[in-house]
Amino acid sequence: MLEINNCLLRLSKRAETYDTKHLVETFVDVGPLFTLLSNPDNQILYGRRGTGKTHVLTYLADQVHNKGEMATLIDMRTMGSTGGIYSDNRLPLTERATRLLVDTLIAIHDKILDEVLEREELYDLSKVGPMLDRFVDATSEVTVEGDVAIEHRERSGSEDACGAGGKFEIGPKGPALKLDASATGKENHEIETKRSRSGKERLRVHFGRVGNEFQKVLRCLPNERFWLVLDEWSEVPLDLQPYLADLLRRTLFPIRGVTVKIAAIEQRCLFRIDFPEVGHIGIEIGADAAASLNLDEFMVFDNDANAAKEFFKQLLYKHVKAIHTNTNKDFSYNAFQFINDTFTQGSAFDEYVRAAEGVPRDAINIIGIAAQKALNNKISVPDIRESARTWYHRAKEQAITSKKNAIDLLNWIIEEVISHRQAKAFLLRAGFRHDLVDYLYDSRVLHLIKQGVSAQDHPGQRFNVYAIDYGCYVDLINTNRAPKGLFEIDEESDGQGRYVQVPQTDFRSIRRAILDLDKFQQIIHCCLIVSDK
Repeated sequence: MLEINNCLLRLSKRAETYDTKHLVETFVDVGPLFTLLSNPDNQILYGRRGTGKTHVLTYLADQVHNKGEMATLIDMRTMGSTGGIYSDNRLPLTERATRLLVDTLIAIHDKILDEVLEREELYDLSKVGPMLDRFVDATSEVTVEGDVAIEHRERSGSEDACGAGGKFEIGPKGPALKLDASATGKENHEIETKRSRSGKERLRVHFGRVGNEFQKVLRCLPNERFWLVLDEWSEVPLDLQPYLADLLRRTLFPIRGVTVKIAAIEQRCLFRIDFPEVGHIGIEIGADAAASLNLDEFMVFDNDANAAKEFFKQLLYKHVKAIHTNTNKDFSYNAFQFINDTFTQGSAFDEYVRAAEGVPRDAINIIGIAAQKALNNKISVPDIRESARTWYHRAKEQAITSKKNAIDLLNWIIEEVISHRQAKAFLLRAGFRHDLVDYLYDSRVLHLIKQGVSAQDHPGQRFNVYAIDYGCYVDLINTNRAPKGLFEIDEESDGQGRYVQVPQTDFRSIRRAILDLDKFQQIIHCCLIVSDK
């Protein structure tokens, strides 16, 4: 048992710390996700931190390679070699965006060149190399913007010289006289033109030339196919994102044979901005890029407990098996035996799946803490609950305290939903956006578990179902304040409420489940008035 717990402690919390081989071996598909993502359309993959975007994109790139096509995965966090210039607001926005695009295109060049050098059996460097050189030259064209001064000088002159001489000598043959004369002339004419330019050097990207040169590179690649995978898009400064998206749309999107996949956090990205004078700048979802995929929606498992348990069973099993395989140790378990030998009973594993809330990174962190607490023993329900509490206070609570009013809103939601209603979920009107709610969702303390719920009492309106994170109420479990269900609904027959675990698409009445955030805004407003006094 100690050996299993030791393997669980060795699980890495971030996908980029593993090599590609490990990520491929540990990939667990969710429904039709990979099928949808592997089509050649340009797409955006949304997902909160920890939901597995890097993992699935790495697996996608590996499968593309196996088909004999080239795929390049670029981490946008590495784009910043110019010393933080992208976030320097003293520079014009267009210049910062252009430099970022150039850095991205150069990174594409470097990745392709590395691939060509590593797989000499597939590529002819004598053909690809010159094409890559012309492509990188096109991406790094420099112009100088400023005043031009022309200085013209003309100079001419002439020079003449003459001379004469004589010599008288008496020799054996008698006297002799020698005379000599010389004359020289020189004429010159010089013209000098001097042209000088003063100003700033600026990078210039000619979209047509860049596209043409990359098209030539593409013809040298297998099947004339290239997949560009951009991870961590949300790390690009928000004001630059639509400009970078627009530049990519103009340079790479029009090229037949190029597929672009972008992974981003929905609450932290901006792909398009509108200008009345020139139209929009950026990528139009559904037109320039195919309809986006949201990894969070797949990880909800459509409220199917069995699907959730199967996913996390395979997740743990494949990770531990890969660690054993890499250390040349035998691993004779199947997935069912592994779970049985890891947890004290089925209810402990069920509690673990509930605590993970559909987020793989949270699941790996919780199981690592639980293995540390269990030591030589199997992991029990109390181990899971204590570990979930530790992980929540260590990571999530500390993060949201840095956001003004975020912790206040969370505490108010917990009080309204758990304390007053003894539920663990609530509904908000679909289409309603609140910055603090988005922030709490992005921080994984709120989870969107169903969209488009309708209600008979609210004709024409749709609601989204949010659940409060397990770590927020784990201390209340086994007390009289513990949530009794997802939320309470009213029954028409007797007027009594009952608690449900699985939200349906239509309820007789869901009045008690709808959260009115205006009350919170009123509380904040009153607090501000009191503080001013």
